[in-house]
Amino acid sequence: MDLGTTLTWTAERFPERVAFAGQRRLTYRELDRRTDQIANLMTSLGVERGDRVGLFLSNSEEMASTHLALQKLGVMSTPYNIRLGESELSHCLTDSAPKVVVVDTVAAELARRVLAEAAIRPVVLTVGACDIAGSLDFEESVAAADISSPGIKVGPGDHSVMLYTSGTTGRPKGVPRTQRNEHAASVAHVIQARYQPGEVTLGAMPMYHTMGLRSLLSMIVVGGTFVVQPVFRPDEAVDLIEQESVTALYLVPTAFWSIVNGGGDMDRVARSVRKLAFAGAPMTSSLCEQLVDRLRPEVFINHYGSSEVYTFSIADDAAAKPGSAGRPGVFGRWRVVDPASDEVHEPLPPGQEGEIAVDLCSDEAFSGYWQRPDADAKSIRHGWYHTGDIGRVDEDGDLWVEGRVDDMILTGGENVHPVEVEDILARHPDIAEVSVVGLPDEKWGQAVTAFIVPSREDEDPAALTDRVTDWIRTEAPLSPYKRPKRVIVIGAIPKSPVGKILRRKLVAGEYDAPAMTGPAAESPVTT
Repeated sequence: MDLGTTLTWTAERFPERVAFAGQRRLTYRELDRRTDQIANLMTSLGVERGDRVGLFLSNSEEMASTHLALQKLGVMSTPYNIRLGESELSHCLTDSAPKVVVVDTVAAELARRVLAEAAIRPVVLTVGACDIAGSLDFEESVAAADISSPGIKVGPGDHSVMLYTSGTTGRPKGVPRTQRNEHAASVAHVIQARYQPGEVTLGAMPMYHTMGLRSLLSMIVVGGTFVVQPVFRPDEAVDLIEQESVTALYLVPTAFWSIVNGGGDMDRVARSVRKLAFAGAPMTSSLCEQLVDRLRPEVFINHYGSSEVYTFSIADDAAAKPGSAGRPGVFGRWRVVDPASDEVHEPLPPGQEGEIAVDLCSDEAFSGYWQRPDADAKSIRHGWYHTGDIGRVDEDGDLWVEGRVDDMILTGGENVHPVEVEDILARHPDIAEVSVVGLPDEKWGQAVTAFIVPSREDEDPAALTDRVTDWIRTEAPLSPYKRPKRVIVIGAIPKSPVGKILRRKLVAGEYDAPAMTGPAAESPVTT
């Protein structure tokens, strides 16, 4: 199956069912016709099978419809992360060389600068009032397009999408994925998240990220409703959940935390939401407990994967074993191996830490980066994708992700994983968020350092550091060498657009000071 055919067949089964809600309501019949028109517009602009179409778009009906329309052509939809810097976006544009780009008002100024400096000259379609010379109005152009089916036979090996990695450790890399990859990933998500026909989900995760696309495409597979939220705001999310009777949420842990702690009345969420899934970062056991207590979900899964291979592992009861990534996904296989292994991918014994490697035989798996043989050589070894994550398998056969190879803290000759320490500190009632890194230290080599965000805005940082450091010394269940040597109070934990903690920024000193006091408050912990 290809995704364009999936949409058309769903529209035949459920023509009057609501496909999109939020900004604009469309039934499946209306969505199928609209995507036909967008596809025919692209063809009229010279777009052919195998080409790229770039999307400078925020979450919207226009973005979702355009992405689906391109699936009917065998064209590579290329949504750019509009929260990247100008130089990074310039690289993405030049690297992907699209024939057409679509721009909305949210990204208009950034896109205009990037396009003005680019060596390529794609056709520009604008959604809303965008000041880009020579552009065509998107809605006017779509309305004038042919309403018939594009009539292009798309196969499983045709292009579907190219996502760009976040670029936290270098320039972004293109991850091209085929129709086979994307269809298999979407079916896997339906199975693993236990979605039913007519499910309703909140489309809050950005669609330039694999989570956002999976939320969209899984609804197409089951004939569900995709409730578009352009920018995640917890109070607005709760309103949409109640208004549209959302049944399933697939969010990063920071978004769940925001809903629980600042999004409004959780009873409103609990009236309809029955299924929870999270990905993108570990969830603390305390947040798991809060979600179970407040929502009593029927399904609560931890999804561990990437843009390259959508599913690595699934913990199908996240609350039963908080922190565990569980077992391989329905279409996948992983092993914990010696990080130095090349041809040999024999699993390490239970309890022994190593690098998590994923079998590329999966239909969900990409076949290599876009024009980056250097990245392929680093990550792909004899049919296995090396994730760069450290993990171990417990005696039950469940996977535990301990952190990134690059995040490991070596202090006084001992290895410390940040996630383990974070999970303990997150239980302190006065800490809203925490991130642990290793900072250079003359004595220890690296000092385990906790950056904490107060749970109260009027908190005195000095008093907070005193309480937390005393608690670490006397009550926190941590081995002495794992206890933070320093505690630093900051205003916010730096994160990527999809909620991943950017530890490198903490190490570099790039973080916000608490708004209530000015400079970050810091305290050493005597050990």
